[in-house]
Amino acid sequence: MELPQADEGLLTRFLVELLKTPSPTGYAQDAVALVGRALRNLPGVNVTLLPKGGLLVTLSGANEDAPRALTAHVDTLGAMVKTIKNTGRLTLSQIGGYAWNAIEGEGCTVFARNGKRIRGSILIDAASVHVCGEKMHETKRDQDHMEVRLDERVSSAEQTRELGINIGDFVALDARVETNNGFIRSRHLDDKAGVACLVEAIRCLTSANLQPKQTTYFYINNYEEMGHFALSDFPTRIAELVAVDMAAVGEGQNSDEFHTTLCVKDSSGPYHHGLCERLRSIAEQNEIDYRVDIYPHYGSDASAYWRAGGSVPVALIGPGVDASHNYERTHVDALLDTTQWVMAYLLS
Repeated sequence: MELPQADEGLLTRFLVELLKTPSPTGYAQDAVALVGRALRNLPGVNVTLLPKGGLLVTLSGANEDAPRALTAHVDTLGAMVKTIKNTGRLTLSQIGGYAWNAIEGEGCTVFARNGKRIRGSILIDAASVHVCGEKMHETKRDQDHMEVRLDERVSSAEQTRELGINIGDFVALDARVETNNGFIRSRHLDDKAGVACLVEAIRCLTSANLQPKQTTYFYINNYEEMGHFALSDFPTRIAELVAVDMAAVGEGQNSDEFHTTLCVKDSSGPYHHGLCERLRSIAEQNEIDYRVDIYPHYGSDASAYWRAGGSVPVALIGPGVDASHNYERTHVDALLDTTQWVMAYLLS
């Protein structure tokens, strides 16, 4: 069977909209709703909002004897307000794992409980070279020295609290999305790129009136960056699980920004050999140019599923993303090939 062709324009436009929708772990409801709206009216698709805030999407298949599952996550790195300083500036507690220097100078939005979205910048507390001299270079980039400078006329903790800001408010990092020459450059491609590939695969199959071989569940996770997997909300009667998440690109890696990748091992150990081999065969039969790689500092929804007690085969595929958990970049070729691979798997 000839695969439908993913629509580059639709895929890219949805990804850009998703990237521009803030969704730090624990505050991902707007991005979850966006995914739900994109899928809810497609034929044969059922969308359920789960109690924890994730999304379970069911696509009816030709058979139901061995249901399958795919997962990707819409939550991203971010922060929460840790303290309000006497200067009116904020300190942060990280959400997810990243280096503090990776967000130095970044714009951000604070989501206050009263509904206000307050803009600011993340800086060290010795940010001016003209004032601080060598101290600026010597200051350690850590929780004690990074602060949020609010775009408000505040100079005391009391004035900041009057804005509605308090301890525990969520802080989203600016995505800074750009598309150039087929590249998509943005924060949070991990894993909004994977989510966009799943959405486009579902859209393509339903538009072509094609059913997957087996009824398939798509779990859009909203807590992946903290290592959570909602096993209790996930259908227990599945035959296998494939996570669609970014491939780690860098020195010593086989992945790159232009290809989709099968991860055979990450920090949690090897993925299921039999399922990985089947995915390789599916890609080769459909002339999908893929890479195989091992990620040295990585965990996915698939490995979290195993840690949570899941006992079916799991695997991990996804587009190559450069500078993961920093200012990331991928290429549309990797997104299209990932989408084609997902469709080929669903139809096999």
